[in-house]
Amino acid sequence: LGWGSYFDHAVTWNKHIEDENTMIIIYEDLKENLTASVKEIAEFFGFSQAVKQIQSIADRATFQAVKDKAQETHDDVGSIIFRKDKFVCVVGDRKSLFTEAQNQEMDAKFKVCLKVTKLGAKLKYDVYCKA
Repeated sequence: LGWGSYFDHAVTWNKHIEDENTMIIIYEDLKENLTASVKEIAEFFGFSQAVKQIQSIADRATFQAVKDKAQETHDDVGSIIFRKDKFVCVVGDRKSLFTEAQNQEMDAKFKVCLKVTKLGAKLKYDVYCKA
């Protein structure tokens, strides 16, 4: 990546996974159940957990809801930033975008860097990413 190794970044955060002031939430969890993830974030910050409010936040945080308000919130660049195309992450999409050699390299690097860590378990690599 342009800003460094994903694995170096992840290994650094793994060192803080049990810090009481750190919450690690993964994209796949947000995609799987946004409402539950919003509730988890609210609990972490000690915010009210009114079901109606949690659902309202989740409804307004979907990609489509953000895209629909993009012009209002981001002026003319909103339609550029929030467009659904090849640059939007889809869970597990790496398997179809990478070559077989790239997928094997990612799997090997994950195994070396993260497989036996708590963050590695949280990432559910075998479910979401492994080629």
